[in-house]
Amino acid sequence: MTNAAHSQSRGVSLLCVWLLLSGLPGCSGPKPILYPNGHLKSVGEEAAERDIEDCREVAEQAGAEEGSGAAGRAAGSAVIGAGAGAAGGAVGGAIAGDPGIGAAVGAVSGFVWGLFSGLFSWMFGSSAPNQAYVNVVNRCLVEKGYEVSGWQ
Repeated sequence: MTNAAHSQSRGVSLLCVWLLLSGLPGCSGPKPILYPNGHLKSVGEEAAERDIEDCREVAEQAGAEEGSGAAGRAAGSAVIGAGAGAAGGAVGGAIAGDPGIGAAVGAVSGFVWGLFSGLFSWMFGSSAPNQAYVNVVNRCLVEKGYEVSGWQ
C-alpha cells in the first residue's frame, strides 16, 4: 500500500470513529414523566426540569448509576465474540493447515464483530435506566411534591 493510500485509509477510519463517538452525547436516556398535579402547575416546567436534574444528582451521589449495564454487555459481547472467533478460526485453520494463525485471525475478527454488535446494541437498543436509579429519582421527586407517572 502506498503512503497516500495508507493516509487516506487512516483518514477514513478516523472519520468513522469520530462520527460514531460524536453521536453518543446526543443520546440522552429516559427521564421521568411528571403528572400535571397542583405542584407541577405552580412551579412550572423549568423549575420541574431543574428539580429532575437535582434528583438525578441525588441518585448518583447515593451510588445509583443511571445506565443499565449495557456498556458492560458490549464488552462481554466482544469477549464472547473473540472466543467464538478463535474456536472457529482454529477449526478453519486446521483444515487449511495452520490452526494457530486461523485461531488468531478468528479471535481478532470475532472480537471486533462482538464489540461492534455490542456497541450498536448499547447505542440503539433499549435504554432503560437502572431500577435503583429510578427508585431514588422517583422518591426524591415525590418528596419535592411531584407525582411520577413513569419514565420515557
